[in-house]
Amino acid sequence: MRQFDAAAAESDRIPFGEQFTPHMVTAEWTERDGWSEPRLSPFGDLSMSPAMVGLHYGQVVFEGLKAYRRDDDAVACFRPADHAARLRRSAERLAIPALPEESLLAAVDLILEADGGSLPQRPGLSLYLRPVLYASEANLALRPARRYAFLLIAFVTGGFFSDRPDPVRVWVGRDHTRAVPGGTGGVKFAGNYAPSYAAQEQARQAGCDQVVWLDPVERRWVDELGGMNLFFVRGGGPSAQLVTPPATGTLLPGVTRDSLLHLAGARGLDVREEPLSIEQWQAECLDGTITETFASGTAAVVTPVGEVRDGTESWQVGTGLAGPVTLALRDALVDIHTGRAPAPEGWLRTVGIRGAGLGRPAHRESLVGSGQ
Repeated sequence: MRQFDAAAAESDRIPFGEQFTPHMVTAEWTERDGWSEPRLSPFGDLSMSPAMVGLHYGQVVFEGLKAYRRDDDAVACFRPADHAARLRRSAERLAIPALPEESLLAAVDLILEADGGSLPQRPGLSLYLRPVLYASEANLALRPARRYAFLLIAFVTGGFFSDRPDPVRVWVGRDHTRAVPGGTGGVKFAGNYAPSYAAQEQARQAGCDQVVWLDPVERRWVDELGGMNLFFVRGGGPSAQLVTPPATGTLLPGVTRDSLLHLAGARGLDVREEPLSIEQWQAECLDGTITETFASGTAAVVTPVGEVRDGTESWQVGTGLAGPVTLALRDALVDIHTGRAPAPEGWLRTVGIRGAGLGRPAHRESLVGSGQ
């Protein structure tokens, strides 16, 4: 485990998921008492039984959300209530007692107050928060556990692929599927991720950055990109159309996806949620109908797709670079993150950094939805 190195952060690119802040937040659930109050403690190793249910049977769900430095005294967490709602849906799907929304928000406050000062005021950096719910009971009976734990950790990070909106090359996955109808594709289940590594390795060997997942039934409809949602731009200018695959249960409905649909609609774009086949994507890129493609997610923010490889075939998207719609939506989102533009009501939760000018907020809820 690497603690965050503030000196290195002044110049070096910070890899995703490596440099953790000094604290973590934990809570426990029991049948008798329900969820305990979240508590802050130093970042450290966990103690567990070799028979822990989560380790053996994978009863684990998680979330990913970000906070951004606003000034010397505060950080703002982006849409934490929406992440809390998605964590609840994930928990219910895995038969885990849902963590109350107010408990996750309190945990976010605790870690941001303690560690928000770890985030340098450097463009492109953010504090990534990782809440996890897992079955902690030591019992290998094939049933839902009767004891659970909550964990929240944080790390400082730059962009998932790059600190700039550089285009990525993607690989169409034909040998594997990410999810199945009625399965867990629509929630953040820990077991969704390791099965994707084989396909990701195929992509890497083909010189690509990520895997394009196709639907699990016909194997021709575009679902999502790795762990990110996909968007397609038809045309350009004020008449541009923005298309994203519908959330049918096999792709994860991202909070960033929802944010971009809102921002695009507010900008007057023709926004549509409709299926797009892999054949359509290729044909419409070749005839110039699709001018841009980009991925979205908490880690990736907005990342342009420049080239698609499908077996021995490949095609370029638009100019192969980030297009004007992609860049405009990315800028609009980043401006909200960093406070350069007002946020829609309820999108930001601003928290004072302990020891700074704002101190510990006496009434945290008064800082919610401030639009800063």
